[in-house]
Amino acid sequence: MCYKVATPEEAELHEFLEPHGFQVEHYDHYFHADGFTRPYLPMLSNDTRKVEPARWKLIPYWVKTEEEANKYANTLNARCEEVFEKASYKSFIQKNRGILFVKGFMEPNHPAPKVTVPYYVQPIDGKPLGLGCVFADWVNKDTGEVTRTFSVITTEPNILLRRIHNEGERMPYIVTPENWNRWLNPLAKEEITAMMQPLPDGLLQGYPLSGLVYKRGVNANVPEALESVGEVWQ
Repeated sequence: MCYKVATPEEAELHEFLEPHGFQVEHYDHYFHADGFTRPYLPMLSNDTRKVEPARWKLIPYWVKTEEEANKYANTLNARCEEVFEKASYKSFIQKNRGILFVKGFMEPNHPAPKVTVPYYVQPIDGKPLGLGCVFADWVNKDTGEVTRTFSVITTEPNILLRRIHNEGERMPYIVTPENWNRWLNPLAKEEITAMMQPLPDGLLQGYPLSGLVYKRGVNANVPEALESVGEVWQ
């Protein structure tokens, strides 16, 4: 599962994407964005081909109001094995695909029963990371407002994420730069399925955090939330 992320600074993402020709619209920067708050995060969409704020948690068209959206099933993540089958995603995956840009993401590690340690996972080279998404434009029937909403696609873990996320054993589908355009272009179901594979080992690293990101009633959107408190795993 992938429920917590950090985003790059806007200037950094602009510099990173400029050689690829993708525009970056203004978005809010997060050291810690909690998916359960449904934040707006920088996503590159296949229809606009630019990075714009989109709201985490895909809301399908049959949900009518904001109240219903808040109560709707957890669609922060979409399992790659189910994305063509589940009602929330199957109408969108063929035509609505995007890439969420993050600095890193957080996963729970369980070193002992009933003990949970958050780990921060990021590229070894320190560059922004692209997570594969499926999105839907949701219309609030009360207000008529249209919001782009998305789910992060997850795959089986690679060796590092199997060690970190040792219960549940998932990782986000990471789209590497050489595959961005392919992921955004029209594809057959078989081609999409073939792309959704774990990132090869040797490209990511992870380290334990203090647990600030798990505390309720505390502002965890601070640089200290990402400070390492232990050994770096690669």
